[in-house]
Amino acid sequence: MSIQTEIRRRRTFAIVSHPDAGKTTLTEKLLLFGGAIHVAGAVKSNKIKKGATSDFMEIERQRGISVATSVMGFEYDGYKVNILDTPGHQDFQEDTFRTLTAVDSVIIVIDAAKGVEPQTEKLMNVCRMRKTPVIIFINKLDRPTQDTFELLDDIERQLQISLNPLSWPINNGPDFKGVYNIFDKSLDFFKPSVQDIEPGISFDDLDSPELEKHIGKDAKKLREDLELVYGVYPPFKHDEYLAGNLAPVFFGSALYNFGIQELLDAFVKIAPWPRPVQTEERLIDPEDEKFSGFVFKIHANIDPNHRSRIAFVKVCSGKFIRNNNYKLIRSGKTFRVSSPTAFMASQKEIIEEAYPGDIVGFPDNGSFIIGDTITEGEDIHFKGLPSFSPELFKFVENADPMKTKQLNKGVDQLMDEGVAQLFTSQFNGRRIIGTVGQLQFEVIQYRLEHEYNAKCRFEPLSMYKACWIQSDNPKALIEFKNRKHQKMATDKRGRDVFMADSQFILDMAQSEFKEIKFHFTSEF
Repeated sequence: MSIQTEIRRRRTFAIVSHPDAGKTTLTEKLLLFGGAIHVAGAVKSNKIKKGATSDFMEIERQRGISVATSVMGFEYDGYKVNILDTPGHQDFQEDTFRTLTAVDSVIIVIDAAKGVEPQTEKLMNVCRMRKTPVIIFINKLDRPTQDTFELLDDIERQLQISLNPLSWPINNGPDFKGVYNIFDKSLDFFKPSVQDIEPGISFDDLDSPELEKHIGKDAKKLREDLELVYGVYPPFKHDEYLAGNLAPVFFGSALYNFGIQELLDAFVKIAPWPRPVQTEERLIDPEDEKFSGFVFKIHANIDPNHRSRIAFVKVCSGKFIRNNNYKLIRSGKTFRVSSPTAFMASQKEIIEEAYPGDIVGFPDNGSFIIGDTITEGEDIHFKGLPSFSPELFKFVENADPMKTKQLNKGVDQLMDEGVAQLFTSQFNGRRIIGTVGQLQFEVIQYRLEHEYNAKCRFEPLSMYKACWIQSDNPKALIEFKNRKHQKMATDKRGRDVFMADSQFILDMAQSEFKEIKFHFTSEF
């Protein structure tokens, strides 16, 4: 196949949601319909003794939540589909934000009973900022929900995007009968069986008395609802969806495999193939002859038996070929990858080539950091992979002096993943870990013990904000660092960071030192 054909059959997307909306369950069922797995795992069910494919870390299985982005690829109906299942919990939102830089579209999962929740709004803001096309899947129709029209109005208002239903539910909760698929004019009946997969019945003429035979008295309400839908919502405009202005809506129940195939069939037809990506120097077109890509994630111990690290690289242009020479722009060094991998969560297989839209795993011995650009030689820099200023800070101390080496290695590798941020005090040399939420400290402690055989303890540290500082005036920078030496630290890349105790202290520093620039993300 030509590179143009390969690009056009790629669909790389993220699934995002508020915790417990059914995101990981939906991912499992998409993999099931795609033939990638044969029995879908349950995230929180003891009835199925198989964990979710995308939740491959031990702590994820124990807690029933996703704490790291998983990458899964499969072939479906002539398309190559790459799914990135992201953490829903707000304590891990940075991982999700970085993942959104590596996808061409997004599916947002919303719990039909709860509607839009705060984390969903934040994720939609990131999609809007990047003009990423969005599809909305309204989940859990097998449970009682609010009126469908009211629910759609709420979603439109809170997510600030126009909606266009491409399917429509027939009742909900105990009376849920199924979904009418507006996109391909078929009727799908709901059966509450976790493993059943049945095709829908084609139904072009809704005025036909045959409809009553299938759904009885609900036929009248369905006709009335669809008449309203066609009156309120204009016909689906593909260009508006691709521009990020219009979100198609599908309904279903991920737990019961319902509405998933309809979603997948429509998704591969309407979702964008890999799109041009902006670098600091120029716009990179996927069809450019030369390979380029960037590291958006690093994961340590993806295979605990080998203590391996993997850098996740999004291919942006050209064709990646195993054992070719490539350039790491940050260091200027040339390298080759002898065992690049494709993913099914923690399962890996060595590949010979990859195309724009694909996610490739590069074995990493510490050479890569998040945000690295890799090319065939051109000096370009991909944008938009910041680390945000943390909100919680703690000193990290060794709880077992016999395991110092293991602890240092574990902390270094986990920080490289972007799990949290590491700062070293320039005053006393103590190491400080900064996170977005408390749960991250628990994950770090758990992973250090179970993956590195190292134990740590955290000591509280009252801190308001970590600010990266710079100045065009070297003397002003030296004076600031001397005056604030007790509050100065360096990040993992050796950059100067001012650790402000409070908003008042930060405001005072900003007003007193006019020549110092204070940054609240690591990209400046």
